[in-house]
Amino acid sequence: MSMAHDPRQVLQAGAQTLGLTLSDAQLDLLLAYMGWLHKWNKVYNLTALRHPDEMLSHHLMDSLTAVGPLLRHLQVVHGPSGAPASGEPVPVLDVGSGGGLPGVVLAICVPQVHVTCVDAVNKKAAFIQQVAASLRLPNLKGLHARVETVQGGFAVVTSRAFASLQDFTTWSRPALATGGVWMAMKGKHPVEELQALGSDVEVVHVEPLAVPGVDAERCLVWMRVAG
Repeated sequence: MSMAHDPRQVLQAGAQTLGLTLSDAQLDLLLAYMGWLHKWNKVYNLTALRHPDEMLSHHLMDSLTAVGPLLRHLQVVHGPSGAPASGEPVPVLDVGSGGGLPGVVLAICVPQVHVTCVDAVNKKAAFIQQVAASLRLPNLKGLHARVETVQGGFAVVTSRAFASLQDFTTWSRPALATGGVWMAMKGKHPVEELQALGSDVEVVHVEPLAVPGVDAERCLVWMRVAG
């Protein structure tokens, strides 16, 4: 992706390509988050990508591809608003979140959710807490823990390039609410990983994703507890 353009324009154009309507405030927050990621990365090694252009295309834009599918899922479950009638936010767990991808992007773009980003590395969880405070995101939280120790109640458990589907679903099973779903962001269609899943996990749908400006295969694997 050529970044001769203003990052804001690139982000806005990418969001439009994905069918997303982001407010000026949401664009500001996404760019501010990228600024924090770039700044902290120099010290804390949150991501292997160093250049802001690459962060924009391969992290922000990549994570934005999950926003539309998540919104559609919430609308199926909760109706057109995508929010529960109780007014409570939908609890989402981002497993092995690292620098907060896709968790921070989901928290910014989907105000109906409350995202907990869990990571076994303390400095990564601390970074998420810093982002939540600095960007004033009340629906974002960083949690330093091993995912296996996180207990239930999460309606959606997501991850991006975290582990095999089998490990991801096994380790995060105690965190999944009754009737909840797993939403795993993957590269190309993970045929072998899907075959390796136990009979206790049902694959609902594998959704192909296209990242604007990035020529690479991506998909979203939706799963739930079988039966």
